[in-house]
Formats: sequence, structure tokens, C-alpha cells
Amino acid sequence: MNDGNIVNDLAVVVELFNIYALVLLFIGGFVLWALNWGISKASQKITEKLPTRRFLILQITTLIGFVLYTVGTIALVVGVLQPPKEFMLAAGGSIAVALGFALKDIAASLVAGLLLLFDRPFRVGDRVSFDNVYGEIISIGLRTVRLQTLDDNLVTIPNSRFITDVVASGNAGELDMMVVTDFHVGLEANLQEAKAIIEEVIFTSRFAYLKKPVTFAIEEVEVGYRLAIRLRAKAYVLDVHYEKAFQSDIVVRVSKRFAEAGVIRPA
Repeated sequence: MNDGNIVNDLAVVVELFNIYALVLLFIGGFVLWALNWGISKASQKITEKLPTRRFLILQITTLIGFVLYTVGTIALVVGVLQPPKEFMLAAGGSIAVALGFALKDIAASLVAGLLLLFDRPFRVGDRVSFDNVYGEIISIGLRTVRLQTLDDNLVTIPNSRFITDVVASGNAGELDMMVVTDFHVGLEANLQEAKAIIEEVIFTSRFAYLKKPVTFAIEEVEVGYRLAIRLRAKAYVLDVHYEKAFQSDIVVRVSKRFAEAGVIRPA
């Protein structure tokens, strides 16, 4: 009886996965990939024309791609193979158990991907720090998150890691972001003059976002086994893409102004 059932099940499987069905599945998979690729290219063109809406466009594109692959895959399997209800129930249970053991890490990443889309600890376009890696989130996929570092390296991280580990977002979906820059002066330096120079440089930088305040934290620190004063400037860049350009602009111009004004630096 059992042998007969096994033979019948094998016959059903062979009948479902015939050449015609496999060709349709391949074509359908290619169409899904092409649609997702076209949507991604279209979103890139739109972000070039509407840079201030870049984050919103990327987030919508990510959600569309997620829904497209999920719904499209289910529709392909059910529409093309059209398996009997009894076979779907039996096969579904067996496959679920097998995949549960063999692909538990992937399954965890898939579930985590859904949580990331709806809980949104970060979004596409955010600058985040995660496990000593810092960069911009460029995609949130079904299984992984892709992060591009400031050195132009592409880092792929399983979604499940973001559920258990700490992640810090620098801009939380906003276009602007705080940039922290440290300057050190000697204990004998005129702090008011040094602070005024830094403020002037920041206010005149073409990368500064001046709708948010510029603040300072000033304290004594040790530099090269000697005490010095650290002026920590906290200012906002108008677009996260200009983060390092903004910081470099400030450092170069402040250093030049300090030298011209005779501001004492740590030896």
C-alpha cells in the first residue's frame, strides 16, 4: 500500500514538472527579474530628477520589489504547475519540515526582512553603523541587506543579524545628517576665537544645512601625553552624500584659519 502511494506521488511530481511547465517557470522567473530590474532603473532615473525625494523613492522601490518577488513566485507555482489540492497539502507539509531544518538561517532572514520593511529601524539611503561597518544602505532584499561603505566596498549582511544586533542610523530617513568634527587647541589658546573661526567656516560651507543648529562640546583631553582642549563641532550636512566632503571642507579651512590667526595647537 505504501509502495503504491509512493509510486502515485512520484507520478504526480513527474506530471507536474514536465518540459512545458519548466519552460513556463523559467520564462516567468525571467519576467519577474526583468520587471524588478526595470523598476530599479526607473527609480534611479527619477531620483536623479528629484534628489530631495531620493529616500522615499528608494523605499517604495524596495517594497515593490519585495511584493513582486513574493506574489509572483506564488502565482507562478500555483498558476503553471496547478497541483492537486491533496498534493499541495502533503507536499507543503513535507517541504516545510525539510526546509525548516535545512534552510533555517535563510528562513530567519526572510522573516527578518519582513520585519525590517515594517518596523523600519533604518531605511534605504540611511547611513548606518553596524558591527564596525559604516556606510549607506542601498537595498533591503528578501534575504540580505546591502551596505556600501565610504570606501566603495559592498557589504552584504543577512537580515537576521539586524534583529539581534545593535544598529545605529545617522539620519533615520532624512536627507540631512549631523556630522561631528573634532579640533584640538592648546590650553593657552583663545577658545572664543577658535570657536568663532570654526563657526564662520561652517556657516560659509556650501555643504552646510543651516536650518538646524551648530553646537559645540568643549572639554580637556589628552593628546600625545599632554593636555589639550577639544572643540567638538556638531553641524548638519544638507545631503548625506556630501558627508565626507563637508567634513574635509571644514577641516582644511579651519586649519588654514587657525594658522593665520596664530591659534595655538597641541605640540
